[in-house]
This record gives sequence, C-alpha cells and structure tokens, in this order.
Amino acid sequence: MTYPIRPIDESEWPGFAGVLAEGFGWTPQPAQDERFKAATEFDRTLVAFDGTTMAGVTSVFSLTMTVPGGRQIPVGGVTAVGVLPSHRRRGVLSALMRRQLSDIRERGESVAALYASESLIYGRFGYGRAASELSYRIDKHRSAFVRDTPADPALRLRVVSPAAARADFERLFAAVVTRRPGRYERDQHVWDGILADEEHDRDGWGSLRAVLAGDDRGVRGYALFRTKSAWDRDGVPSGELRLIELEAADPAAYALLWRNVLDRDLITKVEAHARPVDDGLVALLADSRQLRATWSDELWVRLVEVDKALTARAYAAPVDVVVEVEDDVCPWNAGRWRLTADTSGAECKAVDDEPDLTVPVAALGSAYMGDGLLGAQLDAGLLREHAPGAALALATAMAWSPKPLAGLVF
Repeated sequence: MTYPIRPIDESEWPGFAGVLAEGFGWTPQPAQDERFKAATEFDRTLVAFDGTTMAGVTSVFSLTMTVPGGRQIPVGGVTAVGVLPSHRRRGVLSALMRRQLSDIRERGESVAALYASESLIYGRFGYGRAASELSYRIDKHRSAFVRDTPADPALRLRVVSPAAARADFERLFAAVVTRRPGRYERDQHVWDGILADEEHDRDGWGSLRAVLAGDDRGVRGYALFRTKSAWDRDGVPSGELRLIELEAADPAAYALLWRNVLDRDLITKVEAHARPVDDGLVALLADSRQLRATWSDELWVRLVEVDKALTARAYAAPVDVVVEVEDDVCPWNAGRWRLTADTSGAECKAVDDEPDLTVPVAALGSAYMGDGLLGAQLDAGLLREHAPGAALALATAMAWSPKPLAGLVF
C-alpha cells in the first residue's frame, strides 16, 4: 500500500498528538501537550494517512546548531517520529523519512539531526551516532577537588528564582553556545520547557532551583537543579540532588558552581545526566573513581547534502582524500567526492577519480560533529579502505575537541 503524506494544520493537532501518545505509550499532561503544540512548526509536520486515519507522523524543528570550529549552520532537527502499532512494517516510516529528507534538502539544510528513542531505527536512513553523553552519580562526601582548582575572589554566588532569572540564563547560554559542537540556539519555547515547574514536570523531585555565579560585570554561570529530601531511620540526612543544567563562561565559575552543587546541606548524592564525555568535572575531582558514570548515545546526525555539509565545518588537520559515499536514501549523495581541507577551510567536489575510501553515509554522519568514530568503523569492517592510511587521515581531520553534545532533547 501507499500512504498519502502531507503536512497538517493546527486544527489537526489532536490526531497528530494521538499517534505519538500511542506510539510512545505516554499520556502527556494538558500543559505539556500545549507546550509541544506551541513549539511545533506545522509547515514542517508530515503525516502519512490510511484513508482518514493518521498512520504515522513526524516533524522538524528549524535549528541553528554549532559545528566543529564554532560556526553555526541551519540544521533540520527531526522530532515527533511515530507510527501506530497497527501500521508498523508497512513502509510508513520509510516513506515519511525519505519525504522528510527531501524536504530538508529543499529548505537548504545540509544536515539533519535527531535523538533516537530506539537506536536500531535510524541507521538504515543514513543517520550515524554523532555524540555521546555521560550520566553519573557522585557521593558528596567523596567529591573533593584537586589542588589548584581555578578560583576568582571576585566571583559571588546568588540563589535566585529560576523564573525571575530567565534573562540571565538566556544571555549566558547565548554566550557559550558556540563553544561545543552540537549545541543549538534556544528559542522561547525551549526555555519554556526547561523552566517548566508544574507538579508533572518534577518527576517526583522538588521544585526547580537555581544559583548564579557572577561578578560586578555580570553573570558568568548558572546551575539549575532539583532536590529530594530524605532521612534514614536514624535521622541522618540522605537527600539527593539532580542537576538539570550547569553552564559557565570560564573555569573559575564552572568550578565554583560545581562546588556549590556538591556542598549542599542535607544532600548525600548528586546525579547528573546529559553531560559531555569530556566533562571538566572528571579532571576536577581528586578521586575521579567517585564519579560513577554510565555512557549512552546522544545526538544522531545525517548528511543531507554531503558536499555542503563537509565544507561547513572546520578540520583539525590537513586532509586530501577521495571518498566514495554509499547512500540509497538520498541518491544525490551517492558517488565520489574529493575533500580537501586544512585548518583554514575546506572544499568538497564531485569527481570521477578512483576512491581512497568507501563509506556509508551514516559513517560520515557519525564523524561529522567530531566524535571520531571512523577508526572504530574501519576496524569493524564497515568502511573499505583502498589507499592505506586514508581512513586515519580522514578520522584525524574530522576529530574535534571539545567533544560534541546537544545537551537537550528536541
């Protein structure tokens, strides 16, 4: 069967949201539903219809995302992907994803990105795991910092109401967003979600709390968190703190904010999620083993137009390589491309030369933000190297520090 696909308008939102609720097994609160609706770009929704039934849905956020080198580019932020359980394995998702990638290309976005609810799904559509994240728990009583931790006597901490300090958060985040690949600019709707603090937003934790670090010139960092009070049977406090976000403009503010989070009274454990794999806290802890971390994939990236995407980012080392790209979803990418780049810029052109390396487009997506997975994929036999050293040269050039992290699910 074929399923007609088209965008919806706002009046059709209940059906769109219903497919997502069924697909994800989740019933949002009315306020959460309204926030999602307000953020939705209806001209970027796509729905596959079986008669009058919405069988599958997806949407895109128009993001401005940082790539290696600090440049910000337009990126299609794929979101709200769902198919009714009654219509799975009928080609609904494939049709939606192919149409969506064509639409993203038509809008001039050379890169698409998403968070994968299931990591098995998106590789077959050319997405590669492009960023990783850490989640960890820290015992407060074993969280001493190393000697010579950065400090600035001019810095002061100030406890604030999250809602009242929103403008400070927005300014500080805008000042640091280009420092790490994967970070994206936040609009009003994103901040509304971060600062939402109804009972259903708390997930069993306390109200949202915040602290600012700053000096006479202004705010240099902030931390957003929730706490959960508890005492053991002997009356000893055993509360926990969940860090929502910690952003800082410089090392001294970063260290001071972390120290404040870790030194909170009546707290014994601190947990944090969606932290970068090269988080500076690992270096600050005197005993880094106390940071009990788990790893997970984070951002997935798809090169929609290989040449434009590869020339948009910076490179850490010179490279001159002919890459044969395999792409059966976006056939305009399939072929041989010569990438010539150094630390000053890059050029990528279609050529007929013999390839140095043959790669599936998902492999380029996995390396695009600088996470450096090409070497592992070569070792796993997922790339075909025709010129010895070509994969290492490309992997070295595409690797980047700091490591990528979007930091917030979209």
